[in-house]
Amino acid sequence: MKNVLGPAAVLGVLLLAWEALHLAVANTGLPSPVTTLVRLVGLLGEVEFWDQAAETARAFAVAVVLSTIGGIALGILLGMNRTAGVVSEPILVNLYSLPKVTLYPVVLLIFGLGISARIAFGIMHGMIPLTLFTMNAILQMKPVYRRSAAVMGLTPWQTSLTVVLPAILPEVITGARLGVSLCLLGVLIGEMFASRNGLGYMVMHAMERGDMPTVLAVALLLAVVALVVNAMLLMLDRAWRH
Repeated sequence: MKNVLGPAAVLGVLLLAWEALHLAVANTGLPSPVTTLVRLVGLLGEVEFWDQAAETARAFAVAVVLSTIGGIALGILLGMNRTAGVVSEPILVNLYSLPKVTLYPVVLLIFGLGISARIAFGIMHGMIPLTLFTMNAILQMKPVYRRSAAVMGLTPWQTSLTVVLPAILPEVITGARLGVSLCLLGVLIGEMFASRNGLGYMVMHAMERGDMPTVLAVALLLAVVALVVNAMLLMLDRAWRH
């Protein structure tokens, strides 16, 4: 019950704050929660909306899969070698601190205007955090795990899959929770800057028309999707820890 009441209370406070802000700036372009929900219901009945959502979902799914596999693999590779991990950590942190938008022209030059650019931008956002979580989890792992693997004569590949990865899985799931949210953000930003389809493009097009109900309706839907995915990963994390 507590797990439900907490998020419900936060949601209630946010809705009240939204309504209060709407009343405070009435007629200045901020729709009320009710207006936004009505517009969202309307969007869910439009074929064009589902076409745009499918484009975003396709790019998001591929970006999540590739960034997760790549992040875990790179994190294990760096973490298994302490020197490589210590040297690469500040490099990865500095790379991640760079504003990704400034790199988008380079992404477009390499991948063009298709779905590949949106996928690449999503991977750029989501892969590095998961790499850092995985690598640091291995560096902080108790030495007894790797010593036991050495005693059993396991190869580095077998050690990574059968000993190291299960031992650090809670940290990997935590990194995945962050990576999935950032992948979605990266895909949406990619659609906003250089795309003719997807929910990000739909939001930008609505902003150009001054259609704020549509902007907030799409934003609300994306927030709900992100929260649901995050909640599922959190449940998986808690189940594994217990």
